[in-house]
Amino acid sequence: MADASSDAVRSDAGRTDAERIDAERIDIERIDTERIDIGVAPLDRGARIAVATLVDGRATDAAVHASAHVADDRRLAAPGARIVWQDAKAIVPALLDAGVALERVRDVRLVHRILAEARGLEAEERWSRALRTDAEGLFSLAPEAESLDAVAEQLSLQEAAIGDDAGLRMLAAAESMGGVIAVELSRQGLPFDRARHDALLVAALGERPLGAGPAARPRRMDALAVEIRDALSAPTLNPDSPQEVLKALKRAGLDVASTSRWELEEQEHPAIAPLIEYKHLARLHTANGWSWSQRWARIDDRGRCRLALEYVPGGVVTGRWATEGSGAMQIARQIRGAVAAEPGMRLVVADAAQLEPRALAAIARDEALAAAGRGTDLYQGLVDRGVVETRQQAKIGMLGALYGGTTGESAVVLPRLARAYPKAMGIVESAARAGERRERVRTWLGRTSPLPGSWRDDERGIRQARAWGRFTRNFVVQGTAAEWALAWMAGVRRAIRDVEGAALVCFLHDEVIVQAPEERADAVAEAIRAAAAEAGRLLFGGFPIDFPVQTAIVGDWGQAKD
Repeated sequence: MADASSDAVRSDAGRTDAERIDAERIDIERIDTERIDIGVAPLDRGARIAVATLVDGRATDAAVHASAHVADDRRLAAPGARIVWQDAKAIVPALLDAGVALERVRDVRLVHRILAEARGLEAEERWSRALRTDAEGLFSLAPEAESLDAVAEQLSLQEAAIGDDAGLRMLAAAESMGGVIAVELSRQGLPFDRARHDALLVAALGERPLGAGPAARPRRMDALAVEIRDALSAPTLNPDSPQEVLKALKRAGLDVASTSRWELEEQEHPAIAPLIEYKHLARLHTANGWSWSQRWARIDDRGRCRLALEYVPGGVVTGRWATEGSGAMQIARQIRGAVAAEPGMRLVVADAAQLEPRALAAIARDEALAAAGRGTDLYQGLVDRGVVETRQQAKIGMLGALYGGTTGESAVVLPRLARAYPKAMGIVESAARAGERRERVRTWLGRTSPLPGSWRDDERGIRQARAWGRFTRNFVVQGTAAEWALAWMAGVRRAIRDVEGAALVCFLHDEVIVQAPEERADAVAEAIRAAAAEAGRLLFGGFPIDFPVQTAIVGDWGQAKD
């Protein structure tokens, strides 16, 4: 197996020393030579906070403050101060409540996970697990915080592992700030209108059932269930049971192996259309129905109805965020109209167009692909340059390149893309081949893919190798796009901090929502677009790549897109 830092694998992810990062131009940790590391740790379930200066792996000049008065420790606001903690979720709420400004930070837990893969830093569970928070109560199984001496030692090991790698240093800073933003998003919650949500559900599903339990269905779903039963001559059929539905379909003479939509659509039978519609509505009812809003929509201490959000920074191996609880990243489009601005406010919804293909162009330094998207829709740019005939072809082909599509229309379009953009297509192909050889690949800033398990030298092993190659193909691009998104969010956070009443309230991979006072919404939209451009410059220096952001100023999220 090739070494994780071999030139071939570094090149796969666009990480050559000559091209990867202009270290003289980019310095996310500004005035780094004057940096002072200040460690903070919660004590007594967050009632008190320990503060110490961290020097050469040791905690010095320790002091303990009541949480409400921790800002009185002037070191936290000193020029060049970087605040260091073990886990943002366990300490950031108290710091924010106390009025501590969080601009330069290090989240030891998040960075430990990155460096364990990227630099072989010894992986320790105590630095990988989330800490207990005050909200989890006395009987939580999560661990307590480590001492500041231990934090200082781990910080020293991390700094040594990062060394002079400007990309990893930037990633550590961005990931750590992402931890802060995740906490702030959770504290804000998403503005939510329960009455609108109820009306949208009634329009989609029919009247809310009066009873409870699996047999209680909204009126439209109940009518579809009757239609399915009649069509299949199965009066007691439970349409929510895949096993029962599959048996009923086979009894009706249909040759199906599952109840998946793609397989059902190939069949001709009176039960198929109502069954597909039922499954569609059932997903909405289960994921974002009345029980969901009852559990996750809450009135906060300011009397506002907010949807509780629980983000998990780096929750996906590529660095993408995940969510817990309410599933903020999977809110169905049918009910997005319930995410509504409060009186006197507007939602500024911003969507980064074709983020992953643009990230690929930047990684590969493919100026031809970058030019195709400059000032325009990138997919349309491929059409205008004669690479493909239609925008849909361009989208299918590019998704095939990013995710390893080898059949159907994707297989037809990919050779055209390879001829037109050999640098970009070469990057993902090289990453796929590296994965098949069980080698690591890296994102632009240096997040590193895990090593797969071994596979045998037979047909099954070949399939496993190809599957892992599809993963590594996408890893370098999706991970780099996630890094750009972190830089974008940090820029948005800085841009709106002085706009009274404005707050970042939602993030979905390539989309952010800011609630802002109506009279400042246009300025906030412009600031969001400027932050996107700055994120591109921050990561990719002078490479001529655009990251256009489409913004919509709306009363509710449902108005932002068709």
